[in-house]
Amino acid sequence: MTLALFDLDNTLLSGDSDYEWGQFLVSKGLVERDHYETANQQFYEQYKRGVLDIHEFSAFSFKPLSERSMEELAELHREFMATAIRPLMSDAALQLVENHRHQDHTLVIITATNSFITRPIAEAFGIPNLLATEPKIVDGRYTREIEGVPCFQGGKVTRLQQWLEDRAETLAGSYFYSDSHNDLPLLELVDNPVVVDPDDTLHKIATHREWMIISLREAGL
Repeated sequence: MTLALFDLDNTLLSGDSDYEWGQFLVSKGLVERDHYETANQQFYEQYKRGVLDIHEFSAFSFKPLSERSMEELAELHREFMATAIRPLMSDAALQLVENHRHQDHTLVIITATNSFITRPIAEAFGIPNLLATEPKIVDGRYTREIEGVPCFQGGKVTRLQQWLEDRAETLAGSYFYSDSHNDLPLLELVDNPVVVDPDDTLHKIATHREWMIISLREAGL
């Protein structure tokens, strides 16, 4: 079966779920506003420049998870989905996923954002397979450490290859949709790279290589 791989933040979503989760915590008064908001913005800027230390960022972003029970986190995420994420799910993005589903493609979200944030979003898109950065769980609670290989930059290729080891699928005919130059290792690996509302760096590369460039933003329809 053909693989249809989707980055999540600023690709299927018209925003960044990791950043929005941080802003949601700030708005709820669950983290110290000035320090957390400043650090959240700094990490986001590092990501956009391609210089993010994923382990440093994860230790920061997993801290609020580690301080709460799974039940409390699940309740917070339901509110987060309704208020912050649903508005970022464009009709165009939902239709793109449906187009691949109707072709019986294997649908996969592959994202650097952690699985706590992204699993319910994948479910909302009806995408059954999720490869995400995994927070380590000890005694039923999240820790501030990453479990295994972070699903970031070249780590996306590693995680995908590990996932394919036990499956019948191959990369023959595969698609990958992404907005970010951080995803170049995987864009270069698939047969059909598709660039979605790209950052400036990726736009230049995609134009030079004659990759398809599309928009999933409502304003661009």
